[in-house]
Amino acid sequence: MRTLVAVSLLVLAGCSSAGGSAPTQPLPPPSSSNATAKSTTLKVEEVTGGLEHGWDVGFLPDGSMLIPERVARFTLVRGGQKTKVDADLSDVVVRGEGGLLGLVVHPDFATSGKFTACYDTRTDIRLVTFKLDGTKATKVKDLLTGLPVNPSGRHSGCRPTLAPDGTLLVGTGDTARGNIAQDRTNLGGKLLRIDLNTGEGVPGNPFASSQNANERRIYTYGNRNIQGVALRPGTDQVFMTEHGPDVDDEVNLVKAGGNYGWDPSQGGTVGGYDESVPMTDTKRFPDAVPAVWSSGRPTEAICGAAFFDGMLAVPALKGSKLLVFSLDEQGKVTGVTIPDELNDKYGRLRAARAAPDGSLYVTSSNGNDDKLLRITRG
Repeated sequence: MRTLVAVSLLVLAGCSSAGGSAPTQPLPPPSSSNATAKSTTLKVEEVTGGLEHGWDVGFLPDGSMLIPERVARFTLVRGGQKTKVDADLSDVVVRGEGGLLGLVVHPDFATSGKFTACYDTRTDIRLVTFKLDGTKATKVKDLLTGLPVNPSGRHSGCRPTLAPDGTLLVGTGDTARGNIAQDRTNLGGKLLRIDLNTGEGVPGNPFASSQNANERRIYTYGNRNIQGVALRPGTDQVFMTEHGPDVDDEVNLVKAGGNYGWDPSQGGTVGGYDESVPMTDTKRFPDAVPAVWSSGRPTEAICGAAFFDGMLAVPALKGSKLLVFSLDEQGKVTGVTIPDELNDKYGRLRAARAAPDGSLYVTSSNGNDDKLLRITRG
């Protein structure tokens, strides 16, 4: 099924933080007095439906797309038609936020057929490399194991993205445990930078000289639950999207070795998972990296992230919308737009990936007849 919808964009002035300080008010609705119309339009094409929590989109050289569905299923999409991939995913544990999660297609896929996916198991969250031959995917190896897991699946994170130098960036979740995000020997609540072939930390990482193998893999820490990782074309800037607790979802600009200030253990002084602490605690960590944008209250449950037409596109689960961020050269947010016809039209939106042809692909994530959407300029 293919449907084209003309989409007007609304420019929301004054609803972002250009200087990194969080706004205290929620995003105003399109009818707000400080929203003005912009003539730009988008086209939204419904490529296919019948998915179940499509978590990511991988683009194959033949024009097909590989979709990992959280329910432990790989699906190939070509010409709007779906084909189930035959793969042994019997070790995937699907529970709550956990299951089959993010995916990247290897740069040499045309000759190797390799892709790497991330998923929850009973004992950990892991990155596993597969080889796709036709409609059959065979495990090649466990690329990286030992990421922490919550039996409930909470805060599983795990969004892998390829960097231009061929290394693998992986955003992880803190699995709702208070001491993990600040623990540099633990892979949860971090942005990792690893070798795509070995899973090891790579030279140039901020803690590359550490005696601890996990610390050598870490690029940022003090993160809560990273859901999107996007590289800004033509620059060395990397952006992360993170879920906040009941306040302050964040868009963050990546700083190598940066502490992003999430510490629900309050320096190990409290047990459990105290979510009343600030998302970026600059009192406890004066050098914590401030967000370039924060939702304030309420949160939107922002998810994947991708650059589209020079702007950062971020789908929202709870918010059921697409947020499009304009940025200056330094990576500060200068404005936010909300496409009208994606605003609560398809429900919860999860993945966002830029296609080789410059279009944007977004998935819905409602658990019933979820869509794969293609977005282009009108």
